[in-house]
Amino acid sequence: MPQTTDSTERFGARADAYARARPGYPESAISALSQALGLQPGATVVDLGCGTGLSCEPFLRAGYTVVGVEPNAAMRAHALARLGTYDRFTVVEGSAEATGLAGGSADLLIAAQAFHWFDVPAARSEALRILRAPARAALIWNDRCAEGSPFASGYEDLLRRYSTEYLELRHRHGRNDRIDEFFGRGRWQALTVMHHDELDYARLADRLNSASYVPAAEDPRHEAMIADLQQLFTQTAHQGAVTMAFETRVIYGEITGGHALP
Repeated sequence: MPQTTDSTERFGARADAYARARPGYPESAISALSQALGLQPGATVVDLGCGTGLSCEPFLRAGYTVVGVEPNAAMRAHALARLGTYDRFTVVEGSAEATGLAGGSADLLIAAQAFHWFDVPAARSEALRILRAPARAALIWNDRCAEGSPFASGYEDLLRRYSTEYLELRHRHGRNDRIDEFFGRGRWQALTVMHHDELDYARLADRLNSASYVPAAEDPRHEAMIADLQQLFTQTAHQGAVTMAFETRVIYGEITGGHALP
């Protein structure tokens, strides 16, 4: 059964698994980004495609005001449930291309695990509208390490076997042409931080099922995929858990005015 092609809706049925199992973002990466950009205490951060609020949380803990922008109602509900106790957090219905926020209302724009879904020219125009000068932005990804252990290589193989979209979406994460189009050619920098999660089987299954590109529960391939996941876990788990390693990649800079590319 094909996945929905509407990026604003494709996570709705997976929101619960997403909230339970997706990895967070290391505070060391947020601290390094804040220092690199000279972000002042109390600054307002707008998180485009904030999902369940995972990427908002470290900025809130660091003392910033955060506005999450999320088109999917189920994901917004999880963000509120997760972060509603922070008085500096709000979440609104909107998209990267049309946030609904006031002009000049943000000090930093971020997009975590979401930029590859954006219409880049439209998102760039909206970013320049809502950002105060200097127009600072950061694109953040948790890139799972596909090698380095029997579990890592086995999980990568499972995704390749059961998803026709996986490689295409993974490739889009690293497309410098889209990043250049957003910031301006060569007008961005990068920092990386390594981290990892320890996952029991239930959380591992939720993490797999949270991916929009794998077969959903009603898909005939889903049962075989889960059987293969169970076998992989049995073969590679140590003391009831497997280790999933990530490189958190942060692309940051100031968005130039006008057209990004000649």
